[in-house]
Amino acid sequence: MAMVSAREDAEEKTRPQITNSKVLVIGATGRLGQHLVKASLAAGHPTFVLVREIASPRAERSLLLQSFANSGVTVLKGSLQDYTSLIEAVKQVDVIICAVPSSEVLQQRLLIQVIKEARCIKRFIPCEFGADPDKVHILGMDYDFYEKKAEIRRCIEKENLPHTYICCNFFQRYLLPSLVQPGLKAPPRDKVHIFGEGNIKAVFVDEKDVATFTICAIDDTRTLNKVVYLRPQGNVYSLNELVEIWEVKIGKKLEKVYITEEQLLRSIHEIPYPSNMEMIFIYSAFVKGDHTYFGINSSGLDGSKLYPHVRCKTVDEYLSTLLDKTD
Repeated sequence: MAMVSAREDAEEKTRPQITNSKVLVIGATGRLGQHLVKASLAAGHPTFVLVREIASPRAERSLLLQSFANSGVTVLKGSLQDYTSLIEAVKQVDVIICAVPSSEVLQQRLLIQVIKEARCIKRFIPCEFGADPDKVHILGMDYDFYEKKAEIRRCIEKENLPHTYICCNFFQRYLLPSLVQPGLKAPPRDKVHIFGEGNIKAVFVDEKDVATFTICAIDDTRTLNKVVYLRPQGNVYSLNELVEIWEVKIGKKLEKVYITEEQLLRSIHEIPYPSNMEMIFIYSAFVKGDHTYFGINSSGLDGSKLYPHVRCKTVDEYLSTLLDKTD
């Protein structure tokens, strides 16, 4: 018995230190933000949200905020542009997760200054939740989409703030509903376009699962000042593989039209912004391989290995939900 106890003591010392930090979610009424709030509550964290005052809020938004309050969430009024509300909110919590839209990424600069001033935040999760902005090959052609996220990283690091970056690549609701066919709202039933040779793999993760991984990481000492990559098994596929899965589900072979890199780049340049953004992200993921060209161990941590208990919705399962949809 003494030997067992000694082993258990040794194992306990190697486990990450977990506490119930007080969590503030900014951008809580967005798709990902809602899941972050729910995951935080489910994990037992005292949870706060910072929401803007809106003159004529949508009924859906009002109901969501009421449901948060009913679940025990502390709803604070304020915004990323208001110093007073930010400092008051930040001083009440230990962890901040920002999930604002990509168009508002640079608004985190004031938040970074407030975190530095408050000196009470144990972990900041900035708004990333996509491909690693320091590793993509499309800088200069993405209309500053990734440059802005990289700029926020540099601001965080300059101020030496405790942080974790979450890189989940694509949400499943992006591109996957059309089987990566720009302009379509449902997977094709006759003809499909394959970009490049179709063998480069991209990553698709459900937002609920992204939120679960994120909450797992906030108090984990292993993830402090690290990048956490999400590449769960069953969520990493090439275009050719996606088409094969879909063909099995519909019991039919699709006509395949291959689009070369040169043809895709031509379309990107000919179609005006922002209508060309889908093709830019397709080029990034399925031609340049920005999701998977590098090994995780040399760049950060593998979220699936850190938290093997997280059961993710697979691409196969997601595609099954699309069988009754037509474009």
